[in-house]
Amino acid sequence: MKVLTLFDKIWDSHVVSSIDDGPVQLYIDRHYCHEVTSPQAFDGLRNRGLKVFRPQNTFCTADHNTPTIDQDKPVKDTVSRLQLETLKKNAEEFGLSFFGLGHEKNGIVHVVGPENGLTLPGMTIVCGDSHTSTHGAFGCVAFGVGTSEVEMTFATQCILQPKPLKMRIVVDGKLDRYVTAKDVILYIISKIGTGGATGYFIEYAGETIRNMSMEERMTVCNMSIEAGARGGMIAPDEKTFEYLKGREYAPKGDDWDKAVERWKNLKTDEGATFDKEIIFNASDISPMITYGTNPGTGISIQENIPEINSIEDASKSSFTKMLDYMGFVSGEKLLGKPVDYVFLGSCTNGRIEDFRAFAEFVKGKKKAENITAWIVPGSKKVEKEVIKEGLVDILNAAGFEMRQPGCSACLAMNDDKVPAGKYAVSTSNRNFEGRQGPGSRTLLAGPLVAAATAITGVITDPHDIDAK
Repeated sequence: MKVLTLFDKIWDSHVVSSIDDGPVQLYIDRHYCHEVTSPQAFDGLRNRGLKVFRPQNTFCTADHNTPTIDQDKPVKDTVSRLQLETLKKNAEEFGLSFFGLGHEKNGIVHVVGPENGLTLPGMTIVCGDSHTSTHGAFGCVAFGVGTSEVEMTFATQCILQPKPLKMRIVVDGKLDRYVTAKDVILYIISKIGTGGATGYFIEYAGETIRNMSMEERMTVCNMSIEAGARGGMIAPDEKTFEYLKGREYAPKGDDWDKAVERWKNLKTDEGATFDKEIIFNASDISPMITYGTNPGTGISIQENIPEINSIEDASKSSFTKMLDYMGFVSGEKLLGKPVDYVFLGSCTNGRIEDFRAFAEFVKGKKKAENITAWIVPGSKKVEKEVIKEGLVDILNAAGFEMRQPGCSACLAMNDDKVPAGKYAVSTSNRNFEGRQGPGSRTLLAGPLVAAATAITGVITDPHDIDAK
């Protein structure tokens, strides 16, 4: 009997046809769509006189351009308003499910899919968004595609794709209480680099991964793309089934029982091989923060920025340019440096567990006066739960205000822009130059580092607040 990896099982079962020494025609189970990468794809259908082949398999939500205040009022920014109105019109014209601004299911596409039970084990999932890898946490082959492939999926429910290589990343051991899933993935990327998984699809495994909640697993898979991977995935287990049971679009009754029996087979067979395998120890991972302008520049928050003489000669000029942009000096510590903004949110850390962790940490404390904090839920459901659980009261008492759902300051395609030269400790996924606003300086971190920094006003290790 042939032994297969989890990735092989899902990929191979979705191949419609193959081209010798070329890509395969891959069937897509679920297609997610937002306002930024879809307009040209819809126009392409119109120009060719085509309809969406299987409209029941596509779900649209507004997220990138949505304002995070006054969502009940007309959108002020003309570009954003046009983007949002265009998605609504396109969804209506082509008969697609649409979770628009104010809809009870509205939110960031990679938050909305799982919380509504649209993301299910064994699926192939695409979206015109690189962080589609998030859905791999459920044992899916999920990846981002370009606008031409969005059109291809609309028209045929298939895309042409070369089969990636397979990598397994194993993390074993128990994490420190202040080390989050975000710290784990920042640590992994810091070790293998932003190109370390190029050409690969990653399966995450090991004791540390198994012990993570579904929301933590989503955080890890979300940032797989930042290591250059095509996507990331984790084998479904009882935690997966428990998370999905009873959600609106998940199977019900006998269909649920049958689905779970199928899903239990979605795991890598013993003896199956990977093209590359890397092992990490959880005890080596500390709260992390980035110092540069790519997600691979993560260091333990207690460490110093690397010395210039430790950088390879070929990379020294880009290293110097990066530090000049950030206003940092090689060899210095980040601890204690003043910060202007703290952002909790995005498809990486905008879920209810992130809000619970942040609120628990700031409970009984006060936000520093120099900090502007953007606390942005990933969806209307998260917003509702934050209120229901009383977390918003804890946040308010500590001097924080919760905004309304959306991608917000993750990529500054809305009004939430960090001003030029200002520093933001951000729980989002990218720290490129100008990512959070022209000239902005982003330091990626997890919810607990963000919370500790928001309280002190300077970059802070959460352990240090606990010790006081």
